[in-house]
Amino acid sequence: MVFPLKRLAQGGRLEKSELLPRDVYPQWVKIQTQWADNDIYGHVNNAVHYRWFDTAINSWLIRSGLLRLSGGKLIGLVVETGCRYAEAVCYPEAVDLGFGVSHLGRTSVTYRVGIFRELSVLAAAEGHFTHVMVDRKSRRPVVLPARWRKVLAAQMIET
Repeated sequence: MVFPLKRLAQGGRLEKSELLPRDVYPQWVKIQTQWADNDIYGHVNNAVHYRWFDTAINSWLIRSGLLRLSGGKLIGLVVETGCRYAEAVCYPEAVDLGFGVSHLGRTSVTYRVGIFRELSVLAAAEGHFTHVMVDRKSRRPVVLPARWRKVLAAQMIET
């Protein structure tokens, strides 16, 4: 099933060729869809895509040694996210989430994320996810430490 990516009011559809290909993304996480992910329309509900973004990025931050769930001084608060859908994903498919850094700011990082059906070269959905890094206690923005900048900069992708 293919869904339009541009607003229906515009009367157009984004061509799949406008999506970033699989080989652009430096980091990958495989996710198994679950029975409860599907909605009444028979495909994974749009809200699930955002949960996958959060899971993929935060699990990578933990594995990279940047994010400490307890005791770490720095945490990322999501301030913006968005997703465009090209085709449906349905349970019981497994999907590959590719992601990389598309913008590195002074206190923030924006990731670009592609959700790929197995063996697909082009994404079924593509989105972005922005963290502002803050002090865990004060919740005030913090300049990204040099170590964070180095690790994140190594994941930059062209957008």
